[in-house]
Amino acid sequence: MRRSRSVVLATVTALLAGGAATYFTSTASAAAACAPAWSASQVYVGGNSASQNGVNYTAKWWTQNESPSTHSGQWDVWRNDGACGGTTPTTPPTTPPTTPPTTPPTTPPTTPPTTPPTTNPPVNGQLPKHFLTGYWQNFDNGAAPLKLAAVPTAYDLIAVAFADATTTPGAVTFTLDPGLASAVGGYTDAQFKADIATLHSRGKKVVVSVGGEKGTVAVNSTAAATNFADSVYRLMTTYGFDGVDIDLENGLNPTYMAQALRSLRAKAGANLIITMAPQTIDMQSAQSSYFALALSIKDILTVVFTQFYNSGSMLGCDNNAAYSQGTVNFLTALACIQLQNGLRPDQVALGLPASTRAAGGGYVAPTVVNNALDCLARAANCGSFRPPATYPGIRGAMTWSINWDVTNGNGFANTVKPHLATLP
Repeated sequence: MRRSRSVVLATVTALLAGGAATYFTSTASAAAACAPAWSASQVYVGGNSASQNGVNYTAKWWTQNESPSTHSGQWDVWRNDGACGGTTPTTPPTTPPTTPPTTPPTTPPTTPPTTPPTTNPPVNGQLPKHFLTGYWQNFDNGAAPLKLAAVPTAYDLIAVAFADATTTPGAVTFTLDPGLASAVGGYTDAQFKADIATLHSRGKKVVVSVGGEKGTVAVNSTAAATNFADSVYRLMTTYGFDGVDIDLENGLNPTYMAQALRSLRAKAGANLIITMAPQTIDMQSAQSSYFALALSIKDILTVVFTQFYNSGSMLGCDNNAAYSQGTVNFLTALACIQLQNGLRPDQVALGLPASTRAAGGGYVAPTVVNNALDCLARAANCGSFRPPATYPGIRGAMTWSINWDVTNGNGFANTVKPHLATLP
């Protein structure tokens, strides 16, 4: 997200290709028997079993292409059920699903969380099944300056941009911008806190966003992870934020950021909202740091709304010719990468600029956002690219920013929000 943003041009030469998913429904018939051998191309959901190297494993939630032998830690997708013997069944799974599962884990990690969501709507923080997110600018850059309570009611989740780094590694702080306060006729901390309470009374959620284009927050050690969790939690208790948005556009360490977010979750509880706003390039491969972070915390992750703009042309999940930003093909083919490589549909949303002034490139009319959502949710209104499956649980959309949308006559919110209610 931008105070002001330059275009990032990138060409991606490799990405994980999603194979034909095969749904496996059987479990080990006895403790000593090996479940069918794990397959990298197969989709598993919570409760499904597989064996690898003489050990049985049970999936805790939806997964594909995550080897049980290397993804069976406390916080990872597979549970190690111990050594198995006998003959490994050779009969392949039977009925392939037409859509990836959209329900969250049915067998979550033991600690934390202690009370994970058990149904798709709502997920963490009691957000709607399909919802609209917008960023509120804590600065004045030519977009309409707003007090927080003046945010249009169409927005379900408001991300306050931004918390800033301190001199303590990993720690963040938040201060109302004097220029913004002057532009709205005065704004104090007490009024800001009262506005968050007002939004809560309207059923809205508010998170504090960390980073942005000019952000310098770095979490590169265990100590920094502790500082990050402690400082974000302090902001939550001080102002009433419902969670945190990770918008670190200058790199992140997935190991230590995961530590920080799990520590924050332990402090804040099961209703903590965790969102991410990676740049398009950051979600091209499951091996990239941002994607790796999302997968490593997907049991507590609310949603990823990738910035599908300021990107240039990029490859989609079909690994064919690069798709141009600013098209329905770009949105669907690149969202498909996340959907085919480990994130649940309810953890994927589309991030777009609210106007041509809000970003350096990649703006699409809000109706194109709706078409992309239709294409992903029910294979309707697609361009030339058609996803390999449908994803009815696709979470929704995000825009940068609420202020630019208001400046543009609320075209994004007024067009996309009503359409979300029509999705499956």
